[in-house]
Amino acid sequence: QVQLVESGGGLVQPGGSLRLSCAVSRNIFSFYTIHWYYQAPGKQRELVAGITSSGSTNYADSVKGRFTISRDNAKNTVYLQMNSVKPEDTAVYYCHVFAGPRHYWGQGTQVTVSS
Repeated sequence: QVQLVESGGGLVQPGGSLRLSCAVSRNIFSFYTIHWYYQAPGKQRELVAGITSSGSTNYADSVKGRFTISRDNAKNTVYLQMNSVKPEDTAVYYCHVFAGPRHYWGQGTQVTVSS
């Protein structure tokens, strides 16, 4: 059974920081790239960042230099460190894995950036 469980969302002021966590099933954690996506109200889900099993990373242009994705192999957990957040970062954040042929998603965690 594949499970992705996000946590760490909440309300944060503009310019502040937040760290999201995604706990991943042990049976897939070591083998696949893990992604973070976000979906703002009324908009499509978009890729935020990804990290491969070997630790290579990629980011959306909108978050480069502000967000950092990392993984803790001992805890089967992927993190998204969000710094210098902006109101436009407000969204539900989802953890994702493509373990062909299926896509797996977590339940999402709400991030609201507001003063």
